[in-house]
Amino acid sequence: MSLKIRLSRGGAKKRPFYRVVVADARMPRDGRFIEKIGTFDPLKAKDDASRLVLDVEKAKDWLAKGAQPTDRVERLLSNLGVLKRDARNNPEKAQPKKKAQERLAAAAAAETAAAEAAAAAKEAAAAAAAAPAEEAPAAE
Repeated sequence: MSLKIRLSRGGAKKRPFYRVVVADARMPRDGRFIEKIGTFDPLKAKDDASRLVLDVEKAKDWLAKGAQPTDRVERLLSNLGVLKRDARNNPEKAQPKKKAQERLAAAAAAETAAAEAAAAAKEAAAAAAAAPAEEAPAAE
């Protein structure tokens, strides 16, 4: 029997309230559970002590018995110091998609071409300023 430590939703519409429960993984989210080990109220302030009320000893016991916490419960347990959660890092997700990368490459190429053109114009202006000026014929 695969066990999960998960959140079971209660409360009214748009007013969520969760029980932290240990349940069989095959049971529905709000269905039958084995034991209630705490509550979580996401509407309360993050620093409020009653936002997460959890029996830490029971949580440790169930983790020792092999119960797997869901992602959200794992985050809550790591905030309490019961469990160490690995930081998730997906550098591929932060990359722009193919078309955006092509646009960025085209913009960078245009920028370098404009910088080269400006440098060439500056050199031409400097060469023209350094050349001796032609004298106008004297008018008599």
